[in-house]
Amino acid sequence: MQPLARIAVLLVSACLCASATAQGWPTKSVRVVVPYPPGGGIDILARQLAEKFAPLWGQSVVVENKPGGSTIPGTDAVAKASPDGHTVLLSTDASFSINPHLFAKLPYDPQRDFIPVTMLLLLQQLLVAHPALPANSLQELIALAKSKPGSLNYASYGSGSQPHLAGEMLKNRAGIDIVHVPYKGISLAIPAAMAGEVQLTFSGIASSMGPLKSGRLKALAIGGAKRSALLPEVPTFAELGFAEVETHAWFGLFLPAGAPREAVARIYQDALRILEEPEFRRKQLIDRGYDVVGSSPASFEAFLKTDSASRALAVKISGAKAE
Repeated sequence: MQPLARIAVLLVSACLCASATAQGWPTKSVRVVVPYPPGGGIDILARQLAEKFAPLWGQSVVVENKPGGSTIPGTDAVAKASPDGHTVLLSTDASFSINPHLFAKLPYDPQRDFIPVTMLLLLQQLLVAHPALPANSLQELIALAKSKPGSLNYASYGSGSQPHLAGEMLKNRAGIDIVHVPYKGISLAIPAAMAGEVQLTFSGIASSMGPLKSGRLKALAIGGAKRSALLPEVPTFAELGFAEVETHAWFGLFLPAGAPREAVARIYQDALRILEEPEFRRKQLIDRGYDVVGSSPASFEAFLKTDSASRALAVKISGAKAE
């Protein structure tokens, strides 16, 4: 090749590279994987975000549900996806804070295989009771449980679920004996408490508000550092002396390790923009009992380490086994 021709080829290549760089992320459809079935709170959030992300990114954004297996198959699918930034995981603490301590071996490494992008929301759960239970506060519940060891029970939605870990931590810290009754999902646990099959369970504000207002359940305590504005009369476990009782669940966005920094920054910034939209923030999030977070990638990563450590202790105390 002649020198001038070689220079021309180099110039064309440089222009093409510059063009590709300028085009930036995303360059094609973005897939948001949700390791839960359609219809639940996290799925609804994913579809709301996808609808708002699409015009911001100028690309279609598709939600793909990969439910089952304690979120493991769906989470692993993203861990093994191309790290080009076009496959995003929207998942919960189950995938990153609980499963590593519940299962002897996972096909993915929660720290090595993912980049935390942002924690979107935090959901604190309430300890709720059947109205016939002769206890109207956490203190009265503890006294009742101590007077009748093993006579009270609480529902969870499976071994190692957030309600199970919270219930066992409460038992440990309060020195009480109440019986764990695992159900196959939250859709069965709450009706069981309303029907009196069990005396207690844990549930989020959105799923509790109707039964609380109708008198089919009563609230004894809620997780978190401060009371909910939606239920200001319900004290927190922390103010009652049981700060170790963690009831929260969180929703967060992740990318496969090695994803472009531009994709991480863009997804975080646009997610934060959506979370800060006044109407969306109030009607879809705050009014449903969510705490809006929108943490930076760095702060989310730091939170994950602390959260994983606290859940490790809860799993150990509960004796939970993977099902």
